[in-house]
Amino acid sequence: MCGIIGYLGERPVKSVLLEGLRRLEYRGYDSAGVVFFTAEGLFVHRVKGKILDLDESLARLEVSGKAPGLGHTRWATHGEPSERNAHPHLDCRKEIAVVHNGIIENYQSLRRELLARGHRFVSETDTEVLAHLVEEALEETQDLAEAVRRALLRVKGAYALAVIWSRDPERILVARQQSPLVLGLGEGEVFLASDVPALLPWTKKVVFLEDGDLAELRREGLHLFRLDGSTVKRSSQEIAWDASQAEKGGFPHFMLKEIYEQPEAIRNTLRGRLDPESSQVNLDDAELSPDFFKNLQKIFFVACGTSYHAGLVGKYLLEDLARIPVEVDLASEFRYRDPLVDERTLAVVISQSGETADTLAALRLAAQKGARVLGIVNVLGSTIAREAHRVVYTHAGPEIGVASTKAFTSQLTVILLLALYLGELRESLPPERAQRLAAELLQVPGRLQELIPKVHPVLRRLSERYFRRENFLYLGRHILFPVALEGALKLKEISYIHAEGYAAGEMKHGPIALIEENVPTVALAPRESGVIYEKMLSNIEEVRSRRGPVIAFGTQGDTHLAGLATDFVELPPTSWELFPLLYTVPLQLFAYEMAVRRGCDVDQPRNLAKSVTVE
Repeated sequence: MCGIIGYLGERPVKSVLLEGLRRLEYRGYDSAGVVFFTAEGLFVHRVKGKILDLDESLARLEVSGKAPGLGHTRWATHGEPSERNAHPHLDCRKEIAVVHNGIIENYQSLRRELLARGHRFVSETDTEVLAHLVEEALEETQDLAEAVRRALLRVKGAYALAVIWSRDPERILVARQQSPLVLGLGEGEVFLASDVPALLPWTKKVVFLEDGDLAELRREGLHLFRLDGSTVKRSSQEIAWDASQAEKGGFPHFMLKEIYEQPEAIRNTLRGRLDPESSQVNLDDAELSPDFFKNLQKIFFVACGTSYHAGLVGKYLLEDLARIPVEVDLASEFRYRDPLVDERTLAVVISQSGETADTLAALRLAAQKGARVLGIVNVLGSTIAREAHRVVYTHAGPEIGVASTKAFTSQLTVILLLALYLGELRESLPPERAQRLAAELLQVPGRLQELIPKVHPVLRRLSERYFRRENFLYLGRHILFPVALEGALKLKEISYIHAEGYAAGEMKHGPIALIEENVPTVALAPRESGVIYEKMLSNIEEVRSRRGPVIAFGTQGDTHLAGLATDFVELPPTSWELFPLLYTVPLQLFAYEMAVRRGCDVDQPRNLAKSVTVE
């Protein structure tokens, strides 16, 4: 991750690459680099920092070159943000250069094999194995297109990949698998990019690659083929977006784009970590081992805001699956209340940015008291990632919208994996249940992919009915209580409507006094929740008897719930452990549509910051 640009033509290659990378800066990144041809061969330059730093350092070198060329901005996933981990990456002879977005799941085993055969690695990245695989394949075939194809047959994972070879300066080879890649067509020139905005200064005629596609780019055009070597054709399209629309992938706001990206974000979080057949969880990236949990007596989840809600979900999951006591604390409270923490305690600190001030202070307090600290963060190399004893990365990718969406569901996914891991380790989770949950969890990205476009128009219509209301109640029970809190938080964050989330059993202990015809209640009531479902129906009856409107989110086909509610949003059935993933996303969409209807700044709501780095 995160941005790719490539060019083959007669324009000044350095200028094209730098301008293309500038137009991808909105995606977020920690380092950048370029590669192009000079009289001496491939020229590679990389920096830790911004495009401006790359531009200035290239200017000081007074270097120019010719196409083909590739550029990349990196959002670190394997290896800290640094110059040596920045792309492009090279083979042993420095004749092959690759840039790559995505995650290579089997890079560790491939790296071991390549090292055993004498290859030399200079980075910590998963990407570098690709350069060495192509290097080996070229020794057999001497054809770049065939070498890339053979190399990718050995790879498991996701990639948007571009490759150039110093001995073949008239071609760029590209490939796509579960990571976006688009090609741009001009007169006697071709472009490639991870996203459309990078291409708009030069062309609006594009070809979108599909999973499993490879393409050979020449000045005169494209040759597309598949991993099995068969030829394929893809039609070109004319892009009508302006630059702002293009940055958002055609979506009106980053937040909506990121809501729609959640299936892919969850897929990336799961990738390489869950065996669908054995249900075994692999958290080797965190170096977790049975010894790490020896004598463990208690777990604390410590976080702020949305991440705190993820921790609340974690309490239900870990206590049930791993049978271990769990406490959940707001980081700002944990750090001041002298918590009972010692060497038998695991403190799990959760933060999207890895820089949240209160959470970082709580981490340091827990470590000072002797606890082992596990960080769940999205940003590699962040302070929490560095200071925690162990870390699990969510791999959600950059999140531009201030109100967290895909980062939250990726955190939930990591916590589910952790619960499965601990349940197996502590022998508290029966194998058949573990296999069932693993299979269902792996299906979640596909189910969300179907659900989001289906439920979005329903929630847009609901927003038309309710956007003028100034107060909402959100009710949930058991594992959906934290989801009710998160749904209410999203509504108030971006639409400025006062909203409160409650455990539904608490309604009669105060909140019921607020119920009247102008105060809608959002009720989370899946039929699969058993006795909890019956209790939720009683809560809904109590609201309706006081003329309160009820927006019920429940199981598709539940005619009884539909008859009780004012409005009914149907969601697919699932196990209770997965309720948070399937019920959170529609609540995000509802909050989004309410904010849009009220004319609010969705991506940058007033008074809020993406990363809270002060107390």
